Amino acid sequence: MMKLLPQSLFGQTLVVLLAGLVVSHLIGAWVYTADREQAVRAVGGMAAAQRIANITQLMSEAPADWRDRLVTAVSDPTFRVTLSTAPLLPSTVADQNNAAIAIGNVLAEELKSWAQQIRVRLPGSDAAAPMMPGPHVMMMDGGMHVMGSWRDLQVSVLLNDGQWLSFATMVPKTGPAVSWQFIVSMALMGLVVLVVSIWAIGRVTAPLAAFAQAATALGKNLKAEPLQESGTREVRQATRAFNDMQTRLIRLIEGRTRMLAAISHDLRTPLTLLRLRVESAPECEDREKMLATINEMNGMIGSVLDLARSNASLENRRPMDLTALVESIVDDMKDAGFPVTMQPSSGVIYECYGAALKRAVTNLIDNAVKYGRTARVAICEVPTLLKIIVEDEGPGIPEHELSRVTEPFYRVEESRSREGGGAGLGLAITVSVIEAHGGELKLANRREGGLRAEVRLPR
Repeated sequence: MMKLLPQSLFGQTLVVLLAGLVVSHLIGAWVYTADREQAVRAVGGMAAAQRIANITQLMSEAPADWRDRLVTAVSDPTFRVTLSTAPLLPSTVADQNNAAIAIGNVLAEELKSWAQQIRVRLPGSDAAAPMMPGPHVMMMDGGMHVMGSWRDLQVSVLLNDGQWLSFATMVPKTGPAVSWQFIVSMALMGLVVLVVSIWAIGRVTAPLAAFAQAATALGKNLKAEPLQESGTREVRQATRAFNDMQTRLIRLIEGRTRMLAAISHDLRTPLTLLRLRVESAPECEDREKMLATINEMNGMIGSVLDLARSNASLENRRPMDLTALVESIVDDMKDAGFPVTMQPSSGVIYECYGAALKRAVTNLIDNAVKYGRTARVAICEVPTLLKIIVEDEGPGIPEHELSRVTEPFYRVEESRSREGGGAGLGLAITVSVIEAHGGELKLANRREGGLRAEVRLPR
């Protein structure tokens, strides 16, 4: 059941509101039907009862020789009046219903001075109800013919002189509980409520979507545009807190970068002095080893500083020809005598941190040349991604270490890293730059041998 529900906050809130709307409409329809039935009975049945009471009073007060003419005058095809010595309705009392009882009570109250007995018959089968005080009233629920949306009402009244005044007319039925007009009106009200609900829910949930987008953008670029403070008070407070967090993160990383730069400067000064002393020292067996160690320390300091700068994302993104960028790296390495080739590719414009991305791709190609003897580079386009692929023909990396080689200072083989003079930060810098673009680095061993490094950048 939970799988059928929408997963978004907007969808779940809308489902709850729609469920409440349906329930409220059903309750409203029930209340409307009950009120409508009472209104129809009051207007139809009570109007007929009042007319019968008025004619009965007129007949009781009129001279005997006028009654026949009065009966003829007040009768019409829909309201028949007869005057006879026998009642129209038998004396057998059938099951009483609420509508007949209500009409009988009205007649009993109105005719308590002019009638001795009242008999009422109205089709329907409601529960029995007690009679109100007054003349003896007999209710009969007969199987009278129902014509369309009307039902027959028959009343016999015993006058004080012993004659029976009988009436036969029709009163409206309550009709169907739900009509097409009612359905249309409910549908229109439901549509209005639905439209307003969608607008209101969208207005409430839109800031959450903006927060999610801003958090994603912040993960890719610390200097992304801050959120605009708008909406309700709580949303403005949350937006202000988010923007303050972004500002603090920028200050923290920039402070760390400045600190590392200062440390690098402070370390390089004594290293430079140490190099000068070693170079000015007499020739000895360990002199070249000491100079190599100093060079390695300088390289490590530079790599640490590059890692800090890659995380800081200090440069601005701008559109660049990605193919031309990669081709320039390949051409430079070819000119230096390295076995690097590139598959021909058309120009691809991509908004990126040019210098940082060039450093990341250079690290991948340099690793392929150092540890895989050769490097083959290609650029592939798919609907949602740009891929920069670098393949080599080396021994690859053990499967259990593929996920660790991108960690700072991690080396697969100590001897191999020493030979290359690396500090174990090249891939860490590469991953940091790629993630700053919102992409990812995938490393995999090729079946035919060698390593495949795939840079995936979102379009």
